Amino acid sequence: MRPKTELSTTAIPPNFGSANIGVRIVLVAQCLAIVLAMARNDSFDQPAWNDFVLMTTFAQSVAIGSILALKLVSRSVQKMTPLTGGIFVFFLLTIVAVIVSEGIIFTMYRLGLLSGRWPEWHGTMVIRILVISAIINALALRYAFVYHRTRIDSKTREQDRLQVLHAHIQPHFLFNSMNSVASLIRPDPERAERALHDLADVFRVTLRDARKMVPITEEIELARQYLDIEKLRLGDRLQINWSNSKVPHNALIPSLTLQPLIENAIYHGVEPSSSGGVVELRMWSEGSDLLVLITNPIPETANPAQEGARQRKGNQMAMNNVRERFLNHHFHGKAGLRNYEQSGRYHTILKMPVITGESIVGAGN
Repeated sequence: MRPKTELSTTAIPPNFGSANIGVRIVLVAQCLAIVLAMARNDSFDQPAWNDFVLMTTFAQSVAIGSILALKLVSRSVQKMTPLTGGIFVFFLLTIVAVIVSEGIIFTMYRLGLLSGRWPEWHGTMVIRILVISAIINALALRYAFVYHRTRIDSKTREQDRLQVLHAHIQPHFLFNSMNSVASLIRPDPERAERALHDLADVFRVTLRDARKMVPITEEIELARQYLDIEKLRLGDRLQINWSNSKVPHNALIPSLTLQPLIENAIYHGVEPSSSGGVVELRMWSEGSDLLVLITNPIPETANPAQEGARQRKGNQMAMNNVRERFLNHHFHGKAGLRNYEQSGRYHTILKMPVITGESIVGAGN
């Protein structure tokens, strides 16, 4: 599905009827009026001010006419190829500039500001307007198309990066889980089948759209399935202390948020220890915020400082994963993620705004 999306967004012209384009047209017109007024006058006196007012009136009239014309044809232009749409808009804006200039001359004639309907300088002025508008329109359209393509490329790169981060599950987890399932096929085939279903669900989530928000109940269920698989591999060495009684069930959370943090806690806190350890996971709400706390033991080694450094480095990879997908993309700085050591345990705390969606929860259940 991704290739179709990319083709459909890059093979169409920019939305010339957008407010963003309109603001840029007004700003460019005013800058042009200022430049022309300064070029035509040596000093800033009353005649210069009158000239500036005249240039501004003309430039903004052309700008408003261009905005209205683009608004009227924007949907039709969107259906054209970039080349056809660009040529069409180029000639449209040039014609608008000529029509507006003729309208201003006619208005000045009707107001008695001009002695004749067709003054001597009329032909020269039309030629100048055609040349100036053609140059400005060509440059502006070039900028618009380059800016449009740059935005599309930027969004595509961001989505690709999110998908890579979203799909990041340690390779050793897959191999070890498959070995654990294989060891259960003969003595406990039913348990092996359940484990395979859980494993399929976990990896199915990695194929999901990284931008998707899911019900928190769905994310909790995925985390439980992941923990069940790890229990097969680690047995009694892995103990889970789970508390999520104060979590709003209609809250939404970015897909695959809990799993990387839980995996990291197991990989760096439980697996290196021969005696295992307890991974604690608490979820609760405070006002309009949802908080997640995951803690794991720091394994005892001959060199505690070295082990602490290894733990911090490993956790940093998981932090970067979640921070890129979760904080930067979904909440734009409105959420927080931090980690610290206390009493021989490693703590990771996640804070985010509570986002609800009744209809999505219903679909997810």
